[in-house]
Amino acid sequence: MKRIDILILCCALLVASCTVHKEARLFPVIKNNKIGYMDNKGLIAIETEFDYAGEFSEGLAHFKSGTEWGYIDRSGKTVINPQYKWTAGFSGGMARILIDNKWGYIDKSGEVIIKPQFALAAEFSEGLAGVFVKKKWGYIDKSGKTIIDPKYRFAKEFSEGLAPVFVNGNWGYIDKTGKMAIQPQFSSASKFSEGLSGIRFKDRWGYIDKTGSLIIELKFDDIREVQEFSEGRAAVNIGNDYGYIDKKGTLVIPPGFLDTNGFSEGLAAVLVKNKYGYINKTGEIVIKPRFNEANRFAEGLARVGINGKWGYIDKTGKYVWDPAK
Repeated sequence: MKRIDILILCCALLVASCTVHKEARLFPVIKNNKIGYMDNKGLIAIETEFDYAGEFSEGLAHFKSGTEWGYIDRSGKTVINPQYKWTAGFSGGMARILIDNKWGYIDKSGEVIIKPQFALAAEFSEGLAGVFVKKKWGYIDKSGKTIIDPKYRFAKEFSEGLAPVFVNGNWGYIDKTGKMAIQPQFSSASKFSEGLSGIRFKDRWGYIDKTGSLIIELKFDDIREVQEFSEGRAAVNIGNDYGYIDKKGTLVIPPGFLDTNGFSEGLAAVLVKNKYGYINKTGEIVIKPRFNEANRFAEGLARVGINGKWGYIDKTGKYVWDPAK
């Protein structure tokens, strides 16, 4: 074999060995009033046997047995026995657990890493988690060490290096050292996404960048605070309807929806005449409004609800899991 061919082969093997295989998503489904999980083809991957079970996150899902919570792996095997009053999904290798009305954190082996001691606790984001101590919010790292002292009445998770905090009646932003990066001056503030954050000043909304500069002027009646920019679009309220703007503030999808969701995989759920459907990025309705509830797409599927029952559709609107099952 020629030297150049050997080098190409070695490089290919090196790339292959470094490739991390991403496990396919499992979706919770309900059948005969029990919860299990399907794959993205609608085939049962874990039998429907749980009274309650949550989404998988980082390879594990929490489930309830009797009055206590534990975790299963992707095969459905119990890997952390039910023993907690309440649990949450894993984030950054850690999950919140509730014991004796105090929140702490475990790792994926079930070992308690940060003992339950907090009245409230948020999930880890960018290496830090908000915790509520003596009626104030601060932040800890994954060892439980206090990184930012509890001194905020309200505090949100870190995103893109900054977190909104409430100080002296206004919202500002801190960095991960606790330094005030954007001075408190806003009536409300959302987390950063795609370099921008929605802020409210008095009764109008606009967007700032991470220097605090106003990038999109204060001209909107409302911005859904749970919906930041996603895939270059954000929903804004004009009058009584929602439309979408781009990152320059240009209205790219005219108002016409009673409720909206963020874009995911090129589609967004919108409410039209009390039913949810889906639009593409030009505003064209591509899945007819017929659902009572609708979530974002993930790995080609979206969870939708009809008359209190949940199913999954693909991007053509076809059921992969029919709510009637």
